[in-house]
Amino acid sequence: MASVSYHIANLLEKMTSSDKDFRFMATNDLMAELQKDSIKLDDESERKVVKMLLKLLEDKNGEVQNLAVKCLGPLVNKVKEFQVETIVDTLCTNMISDKEQLRDISSIGLKTVISELPPAPTLLATSICKKITGRLTAAIAKQEDVSVQLEALDILGDLLSRFGGLLINFHPSIQHALLPQLSSARLAVRKRSIIALGYLVMSCNNSLFIDLIEFLLTELSKNSSTSTTRTYIQCIGAISRQAGHRVGEHLDKIIPLIVKFCRIEDDELREYCIQAFESFVRRCPKEISGYINSIVDICLEYICYDPNYNYDEEDDDEGMEANGDDDDEGESDDEYSDDDDMSWKVRRASAKCLDAIISTRHEMLMDFYRTVSPAIIARFKEREENVKADIFHAYISLLRQTRPTVSADPDAMEQGEGPVNLLQVQIPSIVRAVHKQLREKSIKTRQGCFSLLTELIQVLPGALADHISVLIPGIIFSLGDKNSSSNMKIDTLAFLNCLLSNHQPFVFHPHVPIIVKPIVSAVGDQFYKITSEALLVTQQLVKVIRPLDVVCSFDFTPYVQALYQSTLFRLRAADIDQEVKERAIACMGQIISNLGDSLQSELSTCLPIFLERLRNEITRLTTVKSLTLIAASPLKIDLRPVLGEAIPILASFLRKNHRALKLSTLTCLDVLVRNYGASLTGAMMTDIVKEAMISDIMKELPPLINETDLHISQLTMNLLTSLSQIDRASMNHIQTGILPQIMELIRSPLLQGGALNSMLEFFQALVATATPRLGFKELLEMMTKPIYEPQQFSSSPSHSSLALHKQAFYSISRCFAVLTVGQISGAGQAIVEKLIYDVKKSGQDSIKLFGLLTLGEIGKKVDIDSSGELLKVIVGSFSSHNEEVKSAASYALGNVSVGNLPKYLPFVLNEIETQPKRQYLLLHSLKEIISCESVSASTISHIQPYIENIWTILFHHAECAEEGTRNVVAECLASSYRLVAEGKHR
Repeated sequence: MASVSYHIANLLEKMTSSDKDFRFMATNDLMAELQKDSIKLDDESERKVVKMLLKLLEDKNGEVQNLAVKCLGPLVNKVKEFQVETIVDTLCTNMISDKEQLRDISSIGLKTVISELPPAPTLLATSICKKITGRLTAAIAKQEDVSVQLEALDILGDLLSRFGGLLINFHPSIQHALLPQLSSARLAVRKRSIIALGYLVMSCNNSLFIDLIEFLLTELSKNSSTSTTRTYIQCIGAISRQAGHRVGEHLDKIIPLIVKFCRIEDDELREYCIQAFESFVRRCPKEISGYINSIVDICLEYICYDPNYNYDEEDDDEGMEANGDDDDEGESDDEYSDDDDMSWKVRRASAKCLDAIISTRHEMLMDFYRTVSPAIIARFKEREENVKADIFHAYISLLRQTRPTVSADPDAMEQGEGPVNLLQVQIPSIVRAVHKQLREKSIKTRQGCFSLLTELIQVLPGALADHISVLIPGIIFSLGDKNSSSNMKIDTLAFLNCLLSNHQPFVFHPHVPIIVKPIVSAVGDQFYKITSEALLVTQQLVKVIRPLDVVCSFDFTPYVQALYQSTLFRLRAADIDQEVKERAIACMGQIISNLGDSLQSELSTCLPIFLERLRNEITRLTTVKSLTLIAASPLKIDLRPVLGEAIPILASFLRKNHRALKLSTLTCLDVLVRNYGASLTGAMMTDIVKEAMISDIMKELPPLINETDLHISQLTMNLLTSLSQIDRASMNHIQTGILPQIMELIRSPLLQGGALNSMLEFFQALVATATPRLGFKELLEMMTKPIYEPQQFSSSPSHSSLALHKQAFYSISRCFAVLTVGQISGAGQAIVEKLIYDVKKSGQDSIKLFGLLTLGEIGKKVDIDSSGELLKVIVGSFSSHNEEVKSAASYALGNVSVGNLPKYLPFVLNEIETQPKRQYLLLHSLKEIISCESVSASTISHIQPYIENIWTILFHHAECAEEGTRNVVAECLASSYRLVAEGKHR
């Protein structure tokens, strides 16, 4: 403490120096000390620091004054309340001083103190606010000096915005001081008074708020002068923006007055009226509802309000000449000039108000397309650039409101009337209004056009197919215009990318010769953002000139080299932006994938670069994705020259702690194995395969198979399935590492969906390899060991009587069943008989549960109950003491019925009617039947003859006393209704 006091005393001594540099450096050092959290001042130091800083506010040097003011901020939180009050008192006194510089610096000081006070309502904040407020309201009310008034109003606005709630006792006096200022001769005073009133209404009580509204309405009714009327309407708009929820109940009185003032010939007044409407629309959505149509009509009228300009298209040229002559005459006669024209403000306010209405009134979308949309499209010809930007934005808002409708109702195009249909009809008008403006000099206008068209395409993909020829010249103009800014080119390329990706390729084929050159030129641009966007467009263009998913007769060969060489130049460069590197890799991947058969001689140059990028930590993920794309190409690109090096690198990625890289690498390896399997195992690469390729991949796979990331597990098993199909010998090595992991995963309660399906496919592929010790019976024994020998495993919850978690039984039964169905004509039949026996005779619930689930899964695929024994066993299990076994029996009956519907479904329906005790379980069986039969058109046709009987029974039990039964009936009804609907649709 002593050392701090000593240091501060030294600084204070230097502040009294006659040398301004000493004073400046000492004040700067003091500020650095005050900003430290650890500093603590004793009472004497506090007093001296405060006194010195207040003295420095009157320093002759402006830089020292500024630093002293900055010190006040941190000082407020370091000194006691008494000292803060001293600071505030001095600043308030100085603010009404005769010296202008002292007034200015003191007002800045007060703002600094207010901004540094803690936002929470503390005693200090309360005390300071009250002290300042009284002085400020007095300064405002005196009206002696306008500059003092302006500063006081500014500070009062800051105070109310931060601490309005602490000043409740002062609210009446504040309002009393502010209201007379609304009729001040100085517009700046009025404006700051409006801002202060806006902050006041956020925290004032209701009676004060009503007084304020009544005052404004009374003054508006008098309409003593247009100037003050403008101010009062501005004030109402500001109040609405800050406290719209309170204004709503007074709208019935406010709206008619403002509508009346809209008709007065005063452009600024109209602007403020329409701005007030906008604030009501956004802040009082419920109360304004009844006036929306009137406001829309006013906005549509005034969005066209341009009394000093002739838009007659037929006389454009003559009009331009006539206007030129008039301008000359106007200059000589001192008549009307364009600077006096305020009508653009009215049009801009109308556009913004329409934007607000469109954005907040989704329920009126149909009406907007009938009335508002044509009017806005007609105003795309607006001459004022800023107004035009707001008009474009209003239409973009309309399109954005349409987007949810499109996504929610994909069949909307088929409807006779609907927003999408009405928009479709208006597309020619939109294009006609926009396409000429794409070649205007104004960059802002062109950017607005591209934004609007991009939104249109996203709402209605393919909407501009018939208008491509009209839009291409505008795109080429913006890409080639030397005066275009970088942002303009980037926006143009982004639009072109959107256009290419949302339309059929054939619509662009006539224009490819024109668009390739500017795109290639943009790829070579010096600005990296343009290059990056151009590479995206190139990638999309490649898919357009040579689509691989449809038959196409377009001759793409003349453009291959230009696209390849421009991309290769960027791919080779090492000293370029990261984004450009990644997009160059992705673009080249697309070029080789789609055009590789025309680039055979260039592959030896290009593919080694991919290997380099694969070794680079920054670019490896993008390169993996590009290699996946190339490997999956139907053109069968020859990747053999790089596979020997690429596959070990890819295998090493599987041990990296980078999930996205693992996922992409597994997908890439799977595609390579499936499409280049012959190359991998061919005679010319045998040594590499045995030692470096497949073995390298296999040793990385065991850690990837676990329940912590089922997506990675799924892709790993897909890769194993592909490996087993191209190299059966590789499966000899899975018993030690991979298979135990799979067997552990199969017991996981989390296994389901795609991961489980991948496991089923792997087991089928594994049996097909006929690998020693991994045959059909051995695999079944491994799967069921935890069920038949549970003492060796501990996967079940401690409170459960089952050997495993319930979900694990479902997973194991599906895997068991898929292998058994494949062997049903041989060893599989004996397995089925054993399962029936186990369910019938076993005393263990786990074995019964597993047997029933597995029989159900097998019975779903083939009819396995030739003797009728199975049905008896399943029905008998309905009487089990274990609820899980009952549920499994219900599941089994439903699935077995799917395998032989004519035999079992009538039985199930009859049992539902005649066995009330089993009704709940039997209804679950019926639900399983309905859901299994709704997967395809052929299965739907199987159950169609029984639908009426099913519905009769379901409706009969819909009023059952048991809530559980009613719930299952409801699910059955919903599923069966969907089934019938899908059947009709198909």
